[in-house]
Amino acid sequence: MTVALQTQDLVRKFGGFVVTDHVSLTVESGARHALIGPNGAGKTTLINLLTGYLEPTSGRVSLMGADVTQMAQHERCRQGLVRTFQINQLFPEMTVLESVVLAVSERHGLGTRWWNPLARQAEFVDEAASILDRLKLLPDAYEETRSLAYGRQRLIEIALALAMQPKVLLLDEPAAGVPTSESQELFETIAQLPRDVTILLIEHDMNLVFRFADRISVLVSGALLVEDTPDVIARHPRVKEVYLGESHD
Repeated sequence: MTVALQTQDLVRKFGGFVVTDHVSLTVESGARHALIGPNGAGKTTLINLLTGYLEPTSGRVSLMGADVTQMAQHERCRQGLVRTFQINQLFPEMTVLESVVLAVSERHGLGTRWWNPLARQAEFVDEAASILDRLKLLPDAYEETRSLAYGRQRLIEIALALAMQPKVLLLDEPAAGVPTSESQELFETIAQLPRDVTILLIEHDMNLVFRFADRISVLVSGALLVEDTPDVIARHPRVKEVYLGESHD
């Protein structure tokens, strides 16, 4: 087993309030790993600790075997730990292709060239087009991002993340705000991403989680309750009590 992302006894306190309680999480390379739990369980706080947005009170975060606990967010991103957010962070008046070209050029340290016409950035356009094709967004390449349905906008955000060539991609509620009619297509597209990209997912829609994930960790009151396969999680009595409900018998 190769471990892509790991925490050891990760703790985050706000004053005397423990939000993350000695969480030891292991995400294998190539995994489709879901992090679930009731509202207030501390899922987003944990993601913020993984990405460096928050500093832990104690504990350790490792990426591909290297300790990144003291690294800033941008340094972790350069090392291959990339996230998306619950609310998309797009440039509404840019086209889809321009947006991804900007992200590719930023990875090369040339983000200040955003104002250059695409014709002058041919070295980045091919890579951006390949990413769009992978996410079935190529037909929308010359559309302004604001003109697309929200589910397509969520895919654009994932395209921007992929432009950073992540080793581990953290998806924070990618289906949030997406109509049910679009969320299925969104997850089918995410599921087709190559396994050289490890995915850690936060998502409230359990139907999507159980179809997508091959490993699930359950967080309750800031602590890891259980981590196992979807079949085991679905039958776990304590999980059903605190989160899933009897509909998953």
